[in-house]
Amino acid sequence: MEVIFKITRQEANSQPIIKSYRLQVEPGNTILDCLHQIKWEQDGTLAFRKNCRNTICGSCAVRINGRSALACKENVGSELARLAKISSCSSLSSSDVNESDQIPEITVSPLGNMPVIKDLVVDMDDFWNNLEAVTPYVSTVARKIPEREFLQTPEERSLLDQTGNCIMCGACYSECNAREVNSNFVGPHALAKAYRMIADSRDDQTEERLEKYNLDTQGVWGCTRCLYCDHVCPMEVAPLEQITKIKQEILAHREKTASRAIRHRKVLVELVKQDGWIDERKFGVQVVGNYFRDLKGLLSIAPLGLRMLLTGKFPFTFEASLGAKEVRSLIDSVQKVTGSHE
Repeated sequence: MEVIFKITRQEANSQPIIKSYRLQVEPGNTILDCLHQIKWEQDGTLAFRKNCRNTICGSCAVRINGRSALACKENVGSELARLAKISSCSSLSSSDVNESDQIPEITVSPLGNMPVIKDLVVDMDDFWNNLEAVTPYVSTVARKIPEREFLQTPEERSLLDQTGNCIMCGACYSECNAREVNSNFVGPHALAKAYRMIADSRDDQTEERLEKYNLDTQGVWGCTRCLYCDHVCPMEVAPLEQITKIKQEILAHREKTASRAIRHRKVLVELVKQDGWIDERKFGVQVVGNYFRDLKGLLSIAPLGLRMLLTGKFPFTFEASLGAKEVRSLIDSVQKVTGSHE
């Protein structure tokens, strides 16, 4: 079958261009096979990373039709089927486009949130530095006794299986909306590894780690919970799930006055549990104003309160939900089953 590959070509600090390559391929050919065919048969200057070719090393991660994935894992047939499914859901009718006359196209671009070195090769320095920032290795006093083994039960070890599957391919980092707008956010890959350390029974630095991961928008509170990291992860590590677990540990170990992010979660649940929905008057004062303890926070919301008063939108009264009792029962049940504090 004939397929047109549209590759994003770019030198460092220059504008990208799209170059097209027409290939004869089989549906079972991987995207990496096709990149090899382009480089070996049409354009030897094309730059991309690869190593194992077997979904192990993570080197060949790129964006395929706008989605970060491993080039060695995705094949032509499945990618065209995915595009066809997307196309069938679009607003274009069959009369608008005669698909039988079109040669299918696959677009390959470099990963996002990282500067391009050349073509599909990106600079991953920040990616690795952010991983290092969460101290992703076991640190324990037991290390000082070389004769002692780090024994774990099968149950303890099983808690590390999911996060241990991460191959550091960068797909989640590439798609992270939080990282795109906040350069201080360490990224989903780092926080997934961070949870592995918290769950590891051999580590004795849990409190110190939770303090570090609780740092404003640099840590777990910087996550926007967009789910893209879970969606693109080729190893089903589910970074967002791990970030949520860290949040639960922080909420269990910290008082609600500890930080605004913690208050936001705890106060929201408390108010909904109390009245069935949020009393916004209390919410602003308790979260931003820290129960009248944070003068700077109170002053920051004063202009908004004044505008609301002037436009007649400030709620002077509040009515609890008629279903408050049912909501309270539901929250109690969820917290009992999950041990959740959020």
